Amino acid sequence: MPQSAGASATTGGLSRSPRTLRHLVAGQWRSGDGDEFLDVSPARPHETVAVGRLAQDHDLDQAVTAARDAFPRWAATPPHARGRVLDRAADVLDAHAEDWGTELSWEEGKTRAEGVGEVRRAAEILRYYASEASRPVGEVFASPRPGEQIHVTHRPVGVVAVVTPFNFPVAIPAWKIAPALGYGNTVVWKPAGLVPLLAVRLAEALVEAGLPEGVLSLLLGNGALGGRLVGHPGVDAVTFTGSTSVGRSLIAACGRLARPVQTEMGGKNAAVVLADADLELAAGEVLAGAFRSAGQKCTATSRLVVQEPVADKFLTLLTERVSALRVGDPLAEGTEMGPLVSPQARDEIHQAVADGVARPGTDLLTGGRTYDDDRMAGAYLQPTVVELAGEDPLWREELFGPVLSVRRARDLDEALALAEDSEFGLSAAVFTDDLRAVTAATERLDVGVLHINSETAGADPHVPFGGSKQSGYGPKEQGRAAREFFTRTRTVYVRASGAAR
Repeated sequence: MPQSAGASATTGGLSRSPRTLRHLVAGQWRSGDGDEFLDVSPARPHETVAVGRLAQDHDLDQAVTAARDAFPRWAATPPHARGRVLDRAADVLDAHAEDWGTELSWEEGKTRAEGVGEVRRAAEILRYYASEASRPVGEVFASPRPGEQIHVTHRPVGVVAVVTPFNFPVAIPAWKIAPALGYGNTVVWKPAGLVPLLAVRLAEALVEAGLPEGVLSLLLGNGALGGRLVGHPGVDAVTFTGSTSVGRSLIAACGRLARPVQTEMGGKNAAVVLADADLELAAGEVLAGAFRSAGQKCTATSRLVVQEPVADKFLTLLTERVSALRVGDPLAEGTEMGPLVSPQARDEIHQAVADGVARPGTDLLTGGRTYDDDRMAGAYLQPTVVELAGEDPLWREELFGPVLSVRRARDLDEALALAEDSEFGLSAAVFTDDLRAVTAATERLDVGVLHINSETAGADPHVPFGGSKQSGYGPKEQGRAAREFFTRTRTVYVRASGAAR
């Protein structure tokens, strides 16, 4: 019999018994009565991580109704009390970080160290938004009229639909759900179907922390359910992270409904290595940015621009390190890169690389193949570096995997032009000690996040995160920027009765 999702992995190792998945609706855990679905390990497709049944439309209706009913009480709860719930949930995450991080690795495929680190990062995010209760909730402005003040306050928006991706199954939901709850909203959450177990774990942490019934509902379902959630008449705002194509469709749907929407979408992030760069530092940072989490990050380094004078030396250094990466069982000690999230993702990326290598002017520097050993059954793909002579789909299209495309540049101007040559604008990195180059990059690269001498990937909970161009739409996430989406301002004119006019 499958274990309940409420049972943690066994002490000292992971229990391989499948967990039983449940939905959280109106404060009650329920099994659901839709079609059965399996949560399968990408490293071991013969292993079932969890078993559940899909949510139905009546589950969605009940979840949204419960959220609407709970909203007035939760919004009226003092911010410090809401913050205490988030703090306690962070304690639960920290207490279970080893077990739940192991489950994350088993379910999603990133290394165990990354999985444990992600659970701890989610706890950090919850604590940041718990502390928002101690920060200003509005502003007071002077009035042009005597005896009057103008107060601008922030109020919660209502019921927020949260739709999250597979690649950070705890951290990304945390940086949406924590501010939503902290600012007084209620939430209906539809996670990616590939990572339902870790979604249940985060919901369990919040319930254990004392979150009132109806304030958060969790629905496990397919993309169609997510679409119905976004369009549900009881929803007031939508926050989404995922592909650009889906994000655009949600933006259009919310536009027709005049519904606020926040989307964090695709990226094709460039790292620029200039001639004066510390090549050892740059190689390590580019390696981490491109291949950590098997390249399955919206901020992953997927394009590399190298200035000609150091190109040969740098690419030799980089490819040697890429070839030496330890790829294998994400639960094993010493593994540096695990599988992709599914065999389908692996096959699509493998085919894209094969097509690219077959085109004239493309040079495969390392990788580009699947494995012929015991990794064959899993969703493994060799970490890949290809050098392009010019324009190519590998330079344009987001693959969302361990593939790095390289082009050479004569000088700073051409290097920045190549880095900027993308419809996406999420993140970029520039490796240089030249202040003029840093200034030029800051002025010319239209990205939401710019790194100088560090990898393109990464986000911190206390600063804004999000992209420009086709990488994002709506207010940024994290930090105080999150308040711009999860609250609405109210301008209040306050004048004592009888005050002079």
